[in-house]
Formats: sequence, structure tokens, C-alpha cells
Amino acid sequence: MPSRVVRSCGLPGALLGVGLLLSACASGGATGGGGNYVGGTVGLECAPFARALTGVRLSGAAYSWWDAAAGRYDRSSRPASGSVLVLRQEPRLPYGHVAVVSRVLSSRQIMVTQANWVHHRVTVDQPVVDVSEANDWSLVRIWWPPSGQIGSHEYQAYGFIRPDRGLSHDEITAGTPRAIRIAEGE
Repeated sequence: MPSRVVRSCGLPGALLGVGLLLSACASGGATGGGGNYVGGTVGLECAPFARALTGVRLSGAAYSWWDAAAGRYDRSSRPASGSVLVLRQEPRLPYGHVAVVSRVLSSRQIMVTQANWVHHRVTVDQPVVDVSEANDWSLVRIWWPPSGQIGSHEYQAYGFIRPDRGLSHDEITAGTPRAIRIAEGE
């Protein structure tokens, strides 16, 4: 049975301002701010899901992916569809976090598909905003589905790991249910 995707907001266009981004999603849509969940609860972490979705052959804690990717994958401070955003380890993220870029909206706005940002959930097309002074994606704020708004905490990021082959938004969307099944089996 195919997984059901529940969307709380659809953000058209690639040139949305941060204000429009926040106001467009703040309503929470049909799910009352619950977010874009795929299926029900899932028992998996962000790293196995990102690996299954992108084909990036890295393992270990999410924060360790950045150093492990050196010499194996291109790393960048610029997002691209299908690349993996790597967040640094910090008290709120003792293992860091990884998320797959599903869309690039502008130089400061992307959408991600990720596992376990909301405990035991896979979320699709969740907004992430670059709030770094240098516009280098070293500091981000991430949509928090339970509140129906961009989170108030700023997370430090390493940057983006580019898989051997980039993925389109359609490939990411279509591949998400399969990636969940693969990651749950790890």
C-alpha cells in the first residue's frame, strides 16, 4: 500500500521572500501545523534514511558525515536538489542531523525531506532558511511541524554533501517510501 503524504503547505515559486515563506506556512493548512508526514510513525534515524534516499555511502553519527565525505564526495556551501545538509553536533543534536535537499527555492531558502526531525516521523518538503551573515549556510533555522512555523533555534551546519548523482524533486518524492523501507531494515 503506498504511503500517504499529508501536506501542510505548498510553497510555489523559487523567489519567495522569507516573510512570504513564513506567512504561507504559518497557517498550518489542513493538518493544523502538523507538517508533511509520510505514512505513520517509523522507527528510523536521519542517517540511514538519507543514505537510502541519496545513495551516499556514509555511516556513523550524522555530524561525522562531513569529515567522512572528504575525498569521497563533493562538499559545498551551496545547496542542490538531492544534496545532503549536514548539521553540526550540539547539545540539542548530540549526533548532529542530516536532511536531503528536495528543492532549492532561493539562495537562502530550501526545502528538505528528512527522518526523525520530528521523533519517529519522515517529513517532506520542510522549509530551511539560511540565517548566516555570509549567506554560506553555516547557520540555519528549520521548520518545526508541531508548531506550524520555522523554529526559533539556530543550528550550525557544515554544508552540503553532493551524491554521485543528483536527484530531482520528483525522484526524491517517489523514492521516499522505498527509502523508509530500506532504512527500517538496517
